[in-house]
Amino acid sequence: YDHPDLSKIYLASLVLYTLGVLVLVFESLTQIISSLVVFPEKEQQEAIEHIDEVQNEIDRLNEQASEEILKVEQKYNKLRQPFFQKRSELIAKIPNFWVTTFVNHPQVSALLGEDDEEALHYLSKVEVTEFEDIKSGYRIDFCFDENPYFENKTLSKEFNVNEGGDPISKSTEIKWKTGKDLTKRSGQTSNKAGKKRQHEEPESFFTWFTDHSDAGADELGEVIKDDIWPNPLQYYLVPDMEDEEGDGDDDDDDEEGLEDIDEGEEEGGEDDDGEGDDGEDDGDED
Repeated sequence: YDHPDLSKIYLASLVLYTLGVLVLVFESLTQIISSLVVFPEKEQQEAIEHIDEVQNEIDRLNEQASEEILKVEQKYNKLRQPFFQKRSELIAKIPNFWVTTFVNHPQVSALLGEDDEEALHYLSKVEVTEFEDIKSGYRIDFCFDENPYFENKTLSKEFNVNEGGDPISKSTEIKWKTGKDLTKRSGQTSNKAGKKRQHEEPESFFTWFTDHSDAGADELGEVIKDDIWPNPLQYYLVPDMEDEEGDGDDDDDDEEGLEDIDEGEEEGGEDDDGEGDDGEDDGDED
C-alpha cells in the first residue's frame, strides 16, 4: 500500500483475496471446533451404551449366582433338619431354656416385661421353618405347656410374599384367658433379676403376634431366625460366661493379696533380724 504506483484495481483485488483467505480460515476453524464438540459427545454416548451392555451381563451373573446360592441353601437346610430335631430334644431336658435365652439376648430382652417373662416360662419349644423357596418366607412356632395366660398350645407367625411380590405376615390368634391379656397391660415394674426398669414398661412381647404393619422389616422375626435359632446356646450360657470372667478377676485379686502378705512378712523378718543384731552388739559392748 506504500507504493504510489499501485492502481486501485490491484488494491481491490488484494482486498478481495485477503477476504477470501479469511473466509477459508474461518471455515477451517469452524470445522475444527465442531469436531472437538461433536465427536466427544458421540464417543461418550457409545461408551454409555457399552457400559449398559456390560452392566446387563453383570446383573445376569448376579442373578445366576443368587439362584445357585438358593440351591445350596435349600440343600443344606434339608441336611440340617435332623440336627435341629436332635437339638430340640436335648433342649427339652433343660428347664426354662428358651425364656433364659430370650432374656439374655440384648434386643429381645428390651421387648420383655415382667409378665412376658412369666408367660415365657411356659415356653417349651421354638422352631423356625424356612419355606422350600427360601426367598418366599419362613415361619416361627412357639410351643407352650399348659399355662394360666392363654389356651393355645402353639403360637405361630408366618412371613411370606403375596402374588404382587409384597411382603406380608399372618399369625395365630391368641386365645387369652379371662383377665390375662398381656397386650393390654403397661406400667413400670422390675424384672426377675431385680434390675429396675427406669423407663415405661414396653409393649408386651405378645403384641408382636398381632403387628403386621411392616412384614418386610420385622426386626424380631429376623433376630429369632438369623441370630437366635442358628445357635441359641450362646445366649443361654451368657450369665455363666460372665461368672467365669468374674471368677478370673477374683482370682487375680486373691493372688495380689497373697503377694502383699508375703512382702509384709519378708519386711517384718528383716526388722526382727535387725533388732537381734543390735541386741548382740549391745551385749558385746557391755
